[in-house]
Amino acid sequence: MELPLAPVERIIRNAGAPRVSEAAKKALAEAIEEYAIKISKKAVELAKNSGRKTVKAEDIKLAAKELVKP
Repeated sequence: MELPLAPVERIIRNAGAPRVSEAAKKALAEAIEEYAIKISKKAVELAKNSGRKTVKAEDIKLAAKELVKP
């Protein structure tokens, strides 16, 4: 797991939870990381298709939109 748990806990608390278990923090961190890897892989593909090695913010945004499509 790459994400620190403190920011993950803050995300859950900002959503309205007064208390957060360690297991909940770890579960959300894992889910976030899995989703981030999917977005990143798609963004790398988009950059390569545009003839670039550098992934730009626009690649990330487009990849995220494409992965959310129903």
